[in-house]
Amino acid sequence: MATWRSVMAFTTAVTAACTTAMPQTNDERWSAERQRMVDQQLRARDISDSRVLDAMRRVPRHLFVPEDDRASAYSDSPLSIGYGQTISQPYIVAFMSQALQLQKEHRVLEIGTGSGYQAAVLAELAGDVFSIEIVPQLADRAKETLRQLGYKNVQVRAGNGYAGWPEHAPFDRIIVTAAPDEVPPALVEQLKIDGLMAIPVGVGEQVLQVMRRTPAGMTILDTLPVRFVPMTGKPVK
Repeated sequence: MATWRSVMAFTTAVTAACTTAMPQTNDERWSAERQRMVDQQLRARDISDSRVLDAMRRVPRHLFVPEDDRASAYSDSPLSIGYGQTISQPYIVAFMSQALQLQKEHRVLEIGTGSGYQAAVLAELAGDVFSIEIVPQLADRAKETLRQLGYKNVQVRAGNGYAGWPEHAPFDRIIVTAAPDEVPPALVEQLKIDGLMAIPVGVGEQVLQVMRRTPAGMTILDTLPVRFVPMTGKPVK
């Protein structure tokens, strides 16, 4: 989720922000890179939701990575963003976003803001996004990046994701971008009945679990083997 050498320089003015506001770049290189990413990494696999594909095509991923790594911003791999954190590979971002079946009226909790890239994709698809990052420097940087890109429907704060964000609960959807050894109970409690959660779980071997909360508990709908950074900050019992 990384250290930039300097504050990111955006190549174009930011549009006045609606919830899907993006800078109107004329840089054909980055536009072509995003199109290739969508065609080769996403559409060629199992990402078929047109809204997700459009969001991935719009969000300038290269502005969420360190300047030295921007040439690799649209590669099919995660990238280091410093402080021991990463920005997930585009396919994983798209897979989790698609699995959550996001609608414009949804309120989403994200645990693990990192660079803010996943939050930007969520903001394109949902109504309000509340994102928590345990590393204060990353939280501040992501907040500024999202502000400069015109996203007014994202709130970012530094904090411990294990506690969730109770002041804004319940949430229609919850997405976790770091792996705990088990699903944090507070997150289950803050998810609406019939709401969806996407979360990687495990130590060593990890499985991304897509779950629905029912009156009887959490039901697993889909799984995918993954590798995320560990989720830190687990309360000591």
